[in-house]
Amino acid sequence: MRTKGRGAPDAESPWDEIVPMLWMGGHYYRDPAGVRTPAVVGREFDLVISLYVREGHGPDAGVEHRRVEVPDGPLTAEQIEAVCRAAESVAESVRQGRRVLVRCHSGYNRSGLVIAHALTLLGHSTDDAVFLLRYRRSKWALNNSLFVDYLNTGLDVARLLTGLGST
Repeated sequence: MRTKGRGAPDAESPWDEIVPMLWMGGHYYRDPAGVRTPAVVGREFDLVISLYVREGHGPDAGVEHRRVEVPDGPLTAEQIEAVCRAAESVAESVRQGRRVLVRCHSGYNRSGLVIAHALTLLGHSTDDAVFLLRYRRSKWALNNSLFVDYLNTGLDVARLLTGLGST
């Protein structure tokens, strides 16, 4: 599920390198002529984590591909846990020198949440992680303020607090 109405334009590239070996992307972007274009992954990456899946967007067979279903909106405790597991996998893969792409629909929010958390696991502060995403991908990265709140609270604490509401 994708939340609409934030007014974010399509990115100007299919994916952008945030730190060495770690890219953030979406399923669509605007090419240099301004045409909305599908971002199709081939064999450019060793691991692709998709938080939104659209058939025909890759990656190629033989590329490790993990699908993690989370909405671009309020998350359950289980969804926050899935984000944490995905971020741990991203951080470990980057440490191993693997090329990693994390993508969602537009390449701003869900992918931003996973990458920002992975960056904190790699030693960055939350503020630095959010800055890197907005500087390297787009000023629209993490425009879902709830996701920034999750990061500032800490995903482990956010998961516990969110879980309290479901008991």
